[in-house]
Amino acid sequence: MLKVSNEYLDLLNKGVAREMQVSAQYMLQHTKMEKLLRKVIKENILLDSTTYDEFGKILKDFAIEEMKHLAAIMERIYILGGEATTKPDQVTIGNSIKEFAQIGVKAEEEALEMYRTIIEAAKENGDRKTWSLFTQIYSEEEEHLLKFQDYSEVLDEPDLGETSESEWRSIFNDSDYIALLNKALAAEISANIQYTVQHEKAEGLERMRRKKDPLEVVTGKNKASVVSGMLKTIFLQEMEHMEKIAERIFEIDREALAQVDPLPEIGEKVDDFITLDREAENYAIVLYRKIIEEATKKGDIKTKRMFEDIIQQEEEHYWMFDDFLP
Repeated sequence: MLKVSNEYLDLLNKGVAREMQVSAQYMLQHTKMEKLLRKVIKENILLDSTTYDEFGKILKDFAIEEMKHLAAIMERIYILGGEATTKPDQVTIGNSIKEFAQIGVKAEEEALEMYRTIIEAAKENGDRKTWSLFTQIYSEEEEHLLKFQDYSEVLDEPDLGETSESEWRSIFNDSDYIALLNKALAAEISANIQYTVQHEKAEGLERMRRKKDPLEVVTGKNKASVVSGMLKTIFLQEMEHMEKIAERIFEIDREALAQVDPLPEIGEKVDDFITLDREAENYAIVLYRKIIEEATKKGDIKTKRMFEDIIQQEEEHYWMFDDFLP
């Protein structure tokens, strides 16, 4: 007999918080690789292929795998009648390949310890599906741990001192401007969490609701399933936005901050999702217009063009959500 207590659901949500943390953490570390690589190029400009390229790809692959873990755990929580958390554990980035790896070792060791507890709890509760899910995730996290251990003893990047200032680089000394870019990054992280949770919740709502209208019966779809598919497409694009913004912040030799702002709002019903997501897109569009304006004033053409491309997709998202409103 399957027993689902609040304590059991809280335990599963600890897995959600951890997976949200590491998926963002590994993606931001991946985006920081180019900044670290430039230190080494100064020593050896003839570099063709480097550890940075290899490890950067590994980090991005891990971030995607952790996002898949996150979605699978959320889906299980909703099937069990619970609510998935939207608050990740603390993200730590680091300043070198060695630090990335050591931080990764710690994160994976903590995850494995937690997942052993969850696997045992699932067994005790007779929850074979959750037991099977976390057994598979555990195996993949072990692989992550071993890979991080391989990189945890590499040499740190050379300390070549500060790059000399120039008139062009001085446009990035404006702390308010960098704060705006990090605000955009925080909005993308928030949107990723919000849309991922809603996608999984909509999947659960679709399964629970019988199809009644003739069109639903013929197509095998209802509003929840349509919105769920739409959200999956959108959060994959938001993940790309997050990656591009973080890469740009690191490229101009500043630090990307892993914040979640505004806090994700999920809602109870599919109609709630649409209303909340439309507002999230509205927030992003207004913010990104301000960034484009500031980038234009400073002559930061690359950042301006990047946000012009991003805002086109955000406006498309806005109208997709708007179409569902009465």
